[in-house]
Amino acid sequence: MLTSLISFATLAIGVLTQQQQSQQPLSAPTQVTKLTTGQFADYIPYIQFARAAYCNPNKIVGWKCGHACEAIPGFQPTLTGGDGDGTQFYFVGYWPAESAVVVAHQGTDPIELQSDLTDLAIDQGELHSDLFPGVPAGVMVHTGFSAEHRKTAHPILAEVKRLMKLYASKKVILTGHSLGGALSEIECMYMKLNLPADTIVKGVTFGTPRVGNAAWAAFFDEQIPDFVRINNKHDLVPIVPGRALGFLHPHGEIHVQQDGTAVTCSGDDDATDPQCTVMNTPRLSNGNILDHLGPYQGIFIGTLFCTE
Repeated sequence: MLTSLISFATLAIGVLTQQQQSQQPLSAPTQVTKLTTGQFADYIPYIQFARAAYCNPNKIVGWKCGHACEAIPGFQPTLTGGDGDGTQFYFVGYWPAESAVVVAHQGTDPIELQSDLTDLAIDQGELHSDLFPGVPAGVMVHTGFSAEHRKTAHPILAEVKRLMKLYASKKVILTGHSLGGALSEIECMYMKLNLPADTIVKGVTFGTPRVGNAAWAAFFDEQIPDFVRINNKHDLVPIVPGRALGFLHPHGEIHVQQDGTAVTCSGDDDATDPQCTVMNTPRLSNGNILDHLGPYQGIFIGTLFCTE
């Protein structure tokens, strides 16, 4: 395990060397608020959904994926897919406790490097108008992420619409870790632009890389107010692709500190407080790939942590 993790870190640094520059803040000042124990604990179900997304779909059917599934009793998965290689695992289902439809995507696992190939391209492109009607000109996203999203967009949207109608639900929750977080961020916008205007779209992601340019971040902030992206300690994934390459996170950062507590950081990708990611981990050399796996509230996310 450790050898694979080190190999991943070496590969990431080798491919992304050009991003090894100081991530200087773009504006100031940052407002930082410490979450209470209860506030941070509210995110545990989303951590477990993101963790479950790494499990083989045959464990998701019937909701029998072990600890992650047991932590969210009553959830009803209705659609699963992906092969964990050419297409990331995903699942869709209904969560009675929140009267919400949930979509979760598998992420990048540093232990299995095949899925990382998508992440290493750094090209940007416009969103396809057939999937994202009405997106303003100039909004650009990582082409690898958008191509991965496109593979499963239609069946996921169809199932979300079916469940919303079946349960008279007006809430959709998107979640995922790493690449799964990037897909969920894009899918937040996809749902917003393709579902009824009164639909509540909520996104909670973990260890998410930057998805798009400044225009994307601004449009996302406008369209998806209920969004948080949780970063763990010195995880290096949230600082790539680099801002100097034209990428920028939207709002919603929650940063887990070394002692396991968490703070919210205002603004987009422009923090000035050392408790926030761009100041806490300004370069890849400051990062720790092990932090990418967690713990988030004592929970690790990745293929090895899909346990019975």
